[in-house]
Amino acid sequence: METDIAIARSVALRPIAAIAESLHIPDDAIEPYGRYKAKISLEWLNARKSSPNGKLILVTAINPT
Repeated sequence: METDIAIARSVALRPIAAIAESLHIPDDAIEPYGRYKAKISLEWLNARKSSPNGKLILVTAINPT
């Protein structure tokens, strides 16, 4: 079984702006943190709560300790 770091290094990262565009998230609804991660505005998310076709937004983190 591969380690987490080996799996992470085996993929090519896509710019977050391209991912947001493919999900029809406007530029003004994302707050980029570099090229590969961003926050999505809460206002934009709340406006879509009643949408019948939801999508999963996965939030991950790495503990620094």
